Amino acid sequence: YQTSTYTQEGVGQHKGYEYARGANPTRAALETCLAALENARFGLAFGSGMAAEAAVLNLLSSGDHVVSMEDLYGGTYRLFEKVLRRYGIEFTYVDAREPANVEAALQPNTRMVWVETPANPLLQLVDIAAVAGITKSRGIPLVVDSTFCSPYLQNPLDLGADIVVHSTTKYLGGHSDLIGGAAAMNDEVIYRTVKFHQNSVGGVPGPFDCWLVQRGIKTLALRMEAHCKNGMEVAGFLSGHPRVMAVYYPGLESHPQFELAKRQMRGFGGMLAFEMEGGLEAAKEVLSRTRILALAESLGGVESLIGHPATMSHVAMPPEERLSRGITDGLIRLSVGIEDVEDLIEDLGQAIG
Repeated sequence: YQTSTYTQEGVGQHKGYEYARGANPTRAALETCLAALENARFGLAFGSGMAAEAAVLNLLSSGDHVVSMEDLYGGTYRLFEKVLRRYGIEFTYVDAREPANVEAALQPNTRMVWVETPANPLLQLVDIAAVAGITKSRGIPLVVDSTFCSPYLQNPLDLGADIVVHSTTKYLGGHSDLIGGAAAMNDEVIYRTVKFHQNSVGGVPGPFDCWLVQRGIKTLALRMEAHCKNGMEVAGFLSGHPRVMAVYYPGLESHPQFELAKRQMRGFGGMLAFEMEGGLEAAKEVLSRTRILALAESLGGVESLIGHPATMSHVAMPPEERLSRGITDGLIRLSVGIEDVEDLIEDLGQAIG
């Protein structure tokens, strides 16, 4: 429904739609689908992943405190530090791989706990059920960014989270041809508050972008199976390469949270990161030499992308913060696509040398 407004039958008599910022039939269909995918009562679609995050964070007020994990998407960190701190909201960052660290950071004014799992870019995992056990007893909403998994591989609400957010730009859309975001939840009070801000602030998607996400969802299962298969094979290749110092992929038995990944996720996904021997110069050499893997921002499309977190996805994070969190200049992130995996491995092999 490519329209901004709707004909009304009379004054005060409409058919459920008045103005497209508030509601659109195509968006409503997508929101119903998103809720179903996350086993949620309510789903909401947004103009970007950041718009979804901003709407959820509007649950907070000045003076509130948020506990967030350290391994965090740079854009989320920027929203926390450069926008919300100006409004008097406080943030504490912890290593959330250990739930006790989350509990220890809670304050009397803590009103939200925010985690990504798997996290961007080091693929750290958070035990959602364990953290939810801490937050629920205190009435603190737990928000999980599950973008790296998509609903096909993980359903945080089933594990006790209160809100799950996605950048639908990524795996849900799946073709690198749209910008969008989503949030899903079961609590009606939370839903109505976030929906109020969806309309009032206006970060909504257009109907064609909603249609594109719906189109992408039709092949989500097939694509995610291919991403998982290729991701595992690429991670295995990199873990055996002499110039690669470390590989971060939850499907490898060497990943310190491998058992949690098997328990919490239905597959290990297509995202991984690796550390090059030789630091920044070695990383730049690899990034300049790939022929199939495209040097580009974003992730989750059918094509393979290669990126440098320190200068791309996490450039908004101060260098000292990046280093303290393990995001070194030699770190390379891969979004492994669905191409022939032998071609991808050959391309990485010639680029690494």
